Amino acid sequence: MEARGIWRGGFETRVGDGRGHLVTVDLPVDEGGKDSGTSALELMVLSLVGCVSTIFTLIAHKRKLTFDGIEIALTAVRQDGAPTIERIHGTVEVTTSASREDVDTVLRLTLKTCPVGVLLERAHIPVELVLTIVHPPQTLAELGSAAPLAGRVVCW
Repeated sequence: MEARGIWRGGFETRVGDGRGHLVTVDLPVDEGGKDSGTSALELMVLSLVGCVSTIFTLIAHKRKLTFDGIEIALTAVRQDGAPTIERIHGTVEVTTSASREDVDTVLRLTLKTCPVGVLLERAHIPVELVLTIVHPPQTLAELGSAAPLAGRVVCW
């Protein structure tokens, strides 16, 4: 893995991964930037979303758990003047006909092995997620009654 950045003025830097993918990092206007890209801390939170989604998919595939969708929404908490994020909380919504137990297992294994989450854990930044399972309707009659099953999962 490699990373390279080229400063473009102000607080803007164009960063690349050496494989042709580029991202602009900048500060919001209220922090002195031009808001021409995501901030470095926002990029870290985005990385956690991508990591959870990717690792969940890998583990689900290995365990033969099928799902129709996964949606992850996170909020990072950073107090005014604090140098970094203090905690992250959010939701994971999985659309699947699999059992609650099977989805819990895949998510637990995901959180144990997601490299970005492991880094946050080692930095003592707690991440708390609430898992919701949405069972897709099996018949036309069930279309109006598909209800999510929610539960709390505390991770990292």
